[in-house]
Amino acid sequence: MFTLPETRFDFAGDEYIFAEISRDMSAESNFKALAITNELRRRNIPGIIEICPSNASYLVRFNPEIISAHDLVDYLKEIDITKSNPSELNLSVRIVEIPTWYDDPITREYSERFKSRHQAPDLSNFEFVMKINGFTDKQAFIEAHSSTPYLITMVGFTPGTAWQFPLGVSREEIIQTPKYLSPRTDTPNQAVGVGGAFTVVYPVSGPGSYQLIGMSAVPVYHREQRLADLKDTFFLARPGDLWKYRPIDESEYNRIVTEVNQGIYCYHKKDIVFSAEEYFMKGQRYIQELMEVF
Repeated sequence: MFTLPETRFDFAGDEYIFAEISRDMSAESNFKALAITNELRRRNIPGIIEICPSNASYLVRFNPEIISAHDLVDYLKEIDITKSNPSELNLSVRIVEIPTWYDDPITREYSERFKSRHQAPDLSNFEFVMKINGFTDKQAFIEAHSSTPYLITMVGFTPGTAWQFPLGVSREEIIQTPKYLSPRTDTPNQAVGVGGAFTVVYPVSGPGSYQLIGMSAVPVYHREQRLADLKDTFFLARPGDLWKYRPIDESEYNRIVTEVNQGIYCYHKKDIVFSAEEYFMKGQRYIQELMEVF
């Protein structure tokens, strides 16, 4: 039976408890963080103000006048023991498609604009990520990046930014890259970037240091809330969801952008129950089964 990491609890001032599941990023640690924080929300314990899951940890803010820190730690330890069993880590999440124009002229232009901040100024960001991951063929790289779903492990930094970790691939196969030597002062809205082992879609224009490999045709933050799928929220990302990148060309990119601007675009998505236990047992085969029904 697969054993999940044991959690370490620390007090962070008078109002916070920090729970560290592991020092290293792994899907297993994130499943546990998501399951525990979901259970905390379900229990609605008086005195808890805010619950924030992260890649391999979580933070709980509480009111010490309502619940003592030691009582809260006891609650957390009780839940932690339950959620250390992989069979208890089923997550109700969504698979969401992100249509993406890879190696587009927009992100190539930004590569050129900020090349003085880059470790390989003679290469575009796309070419740099290809090279350091051993790819010589553009389509092979696009296939490698888009063939696996990405688990949203954390949401934060700029509101709506979702860190996404690849599932169903070995550590040796994960596409990884260092960030810029010095961050860009600007990044195009909806740019797809890679930093470390994580992929992100920039929700708004602004500074950034991830390597830019393409443009999402759909927003992950929608202030106007004109799209049917974002009527009740500004943000597409939910921790635990799976995002699947689908390569598109310029023509389809422009068509989708037009539909978004007209308020008629509907995201391709599906509600699923993700079984961490099956994922631990089957690995890539379980991911393939999920993608078949998507």
